[in-house]
Order: sequence, then C-alpha cells, then structure tokens
Amino acid sequence: MPESTERPYILHMFTATPQMSPFDVNMAADAGYQIVVPYCNVGKESVVQLTQDAIFSRGPKGVSRTGIFIGGRDVMLAADMLDLARQAMVPPFEVSVFADPSGSYTTAAALVALVESHLRREHAAEMDGKRVLILGGTGAVGRVAAAMAASLGADVVVASHSDRNRATHVSDEINRRFDVATHGVATGTPAELHAALAKAEIVFATAVAGVQVVTRPDLSHAKHMLIAADVNAVPPEGIAGVNVMDDGKPLVGAVRHNSIGIGALAIGNVKYQVEHRLFVKMRTAGKPMYIGFPEAFDEARAIVSGNA
Repeated sequence: MPESTERPYILHMFTATPQMSPFDVNMAADAGYQIVVPYCNVGKESVVQLTQDAIFSRGPKGVSRTGIFIGGRDVMLAADMLDLARQAMVPPFEVSVFADPSGSYTTAAALVALVESHLRREHAAEMDGKRVLILGGTGAVGRVAAAMAASLGADVVVASHSDRNRATHVSDEINRRFDVATHGVATGTPAELHAALAKAEIVFATAVAGVQVVTRPDLSHAKHMLIAADVNAVPPEGIAGVNVMDDGKPLVGAVRHNSIGIGALAIGNVKYQVEHRLFVKMRTAGKPMYIGFPEAFDEARAIVSGNA
C-alpha cells in the first residue's frame, strides 16, 4: 500500500477467553475504529508475536492508526499481557495498548472516583485512612477497586463469601502485583458479615449480579458507614436501599443519618464515558499510549470532577 493512501483505523483485540466481549467491540467501533478484529484463547506466550505482527506490517503512518485492546476475565493476566505487549514494541514501530478485562478497570475506576468525589462533597473527607470493605472483593471489579482504594491510602478489606483463605489469597495477590496493602476477611456467615460491617466506613458491593450481599437488617450493624456503593444492576440490589439510579442519595435504612448510596447505573454512566474516551484518546493521540487501571482512574476522576 503506498504511503500516500490513508490507512484505516485497525484495533486488534486479544482475550484469553473463548469470546471477545461484544460490549467492547461495540465501544471500539463507536470510538472510530474501522476494522475491529478479535483474537480469542490468546495466552501470554502469544502476545509478543501477535503484537509484533501488528506493528511491522503497516509502515510509519499505518502504525499510528493501529491499536491493541486486551480483554478477558483475569485482571492479573490482563496486566501481564499489557506489560508483554509494551515490551514487544520496537520504536518507531509502536502502537497504543488498552487493557480492560471484563470492564473491570473502567468499572472500578468509575466506582472509586464517584466514592472519592461524594466523600469530599458530603463528608469533607478523603479516602486516606478510611476503612473500606469490598464485598465480593475476590472478583474482577473487586480486585481492581481494592488496588485503587489502597493506592489512595484507604484501609482496604477484601471480603470473600466462601472462606477466609480465599480472601487472604486474593488479598496477597493484589498486594504483590500492585504494590499496595490490603487484607482479607470472610463474610460467609451473618456474624462474619456483621463484624466486617461494624468497622466499615465505606462499603463496595462488587459481587455477582442478582445477589444481595447486604440486607436491610444487616445495615443496622454498619454504624460507621458513610457511603455504600453497588455495581449490581440486576434485581435485587446488592446493598438493600441502594437504587441503581442513586448518585449520592441518602441511604434508607442506614444507621447514620448522613449515609449515602451510589447505584449501578450512576457508576455505569461514568464507566461508559471512561471507556469511550480512552478508546478515542488511544486512536487520536498521535503517539503510543499504554492504558491500564491507573490511566482509567485518572480519566474517571476527570469526568467526575467535570475536568474531562
């Protein structure tokens, strides 16, 4: 192809799972990528070869109109694949790479950015030192939210409904991979859940859709809770009293009169904007970008503050 011919925008999408998420394919197309190609069942051992196949075939102009997206369900694997893709670049043959496994990076970014913003607005406080309980914390969104909140200085507890060993294992993995400090607890019994809620100032519900992890009676044990944030948009709500549309609304049933709730659609609205803007930035930046959860969090903070 002659250099004078305008190259199309091409996005190569890698996932370790059998299918690429249709959500992410749609988002990429809506952000201006003209050719979107999924590669499924991609392991770490294939990332370097696929990346170098993508960068060496288009020339200097074409490489600036090429991108790589990393999906899947494993947040640790996606972070490793992002690092491998970056290491595989041979400047000036270098393309942008964006990782967002199961939407966890952008969802967690929206969740933590909204909580941080409401904490400042409603309680004149920062995340630093706040006791954060993450119910369903061993899942994709919970892991990333734990790393983000801990990076802000919060005292983060990763909770597992199954057992403490599971929670501790995941917490240790988060700490090693992202150089933060969290710890794990079990919340499988009412007594365990109530003990965890009794200490929490901020509660994230990041469990699987359609499962209520905090009932109305459970709320009576959350005597210090300032904010409850729930990413579950499928009935019943993950935290009783937190409607999907809530965006800082007083939490009905809370012990504290100034407790507020943040619902799934409020979080999802910011998540959507974050993913769209990052795809657009990656396509239009004119220089290589490497986008993981820190970059997603920066974008979410800008959106929430009105500075995007």
